[in-house]
Amino acid sequence: MASSEWEIPSDLQPDPSEHGFDLDQVLRSVVGVKAMVPPDAFSAQSLGTERAGSGVVIRPDGLIATIGYLVTEAETLWLTTHDGRAIPGHALAHDFETGIGLIQALGKLNLPALPIETGDAPRPGETCVLASAGGRKHALRCTIAARQEFAGYWEYMLDDAIYTAPAHPSWGGAGLIGGDGKLMGIGSLVMQQQDGKGRRVDLNMVVPASLLPPILGDLLSYGRPNRPARPWLGLYATEDESGVVVSSMARNGPAAKAGVQEGDRVLAVGGTRVSDLAGLWRAVWATGTAGAKVRLTIAREAAPRDLVLTSIDRRSMLKAPRLH
Repeated sequence: MASSEWEIPSDLQPDPSEHGFDLDQVLRSVVGVKAMVPPDAFSAQSLGTERAGSGVVIRPDGLIATIGYLVTEAETLWLTTHDGRAIPGHALAHDFETGIGLIQALGKLNLPALPIETGDAPRPGETCVLASAGGRKHALRCTIAARQEFAGYWEYMLDDAIYTAPAHPSWGGAGLIGGDGKLMGIGSLVMQQQDGKGRRVDLNMVVPASLLPPILGDLLSYGRPNRPARPWLGLYATEDESGVVVSSMARNGPAAKAGVQEGDRVLAVGGTRVSDLAGLWRAVWATGTAGAKVRLTIAREAAPRDLVLTSIDRRSMLKAPRLH
């Protein structure tokens, strides 16, 4: 990563004089993450077998926060430091509810650890830095564009996601650093939205770092939050003007086994009508915990029908991390 060919244009890089902390020192806490996943892993089809992004050192012992999809089912992990060292890592945890992943460095990083912002900051209009591994050339001066709900097609939702603009080209696991040098969030994805004048604006969706401290102890002890898993259907869905439509299903997941088909419209869960993704996931999770029966009312060729799905714990589909 250190000598890679791309750079953030210099006029979009953060200016050290604008910060009340040592910017270059803080940026050293952001490391490169490279993950190798076996070809027969459940997530290999959707996320690939080689994944690259960033992570942020949050403890002096080499504990790193990243975005979970980088490390799901990872068999081999390498961390790259600002000074070009490559250190092996181990995928400790991936919390599906927040989307945050944890890596433990298996060698000495000797890097500063960033404190986590535990308040509800940042607010729209604030200036922050979104940094991927590689120092100032890979750091972007950005503005908090919004704080709002985010619903993802993969049975994922955040009540209060952070949106930043302009978008960072290497967002996965990038660290959002606030004005006091604290870790405010972890980069998750890039999205296109229209501004008031109909122009396309690229934004990053960032997972708030404040979601991590309440579950950190559990993730370190159990590799997951110590509570029953949510029901998972293996359903990928999108929303359009008319509501929610099934785009695909996970192989051998509950939706595929129950006969859900691509193009089905989801009208209701139990008796609760759904009109958007957030409503769909909330209604599914309200049915209980993993293993609960979930009744979907779908429309196929305009005719409504009910299907009963037996939900599962998403983790049962995944390979557990291995320590070599």
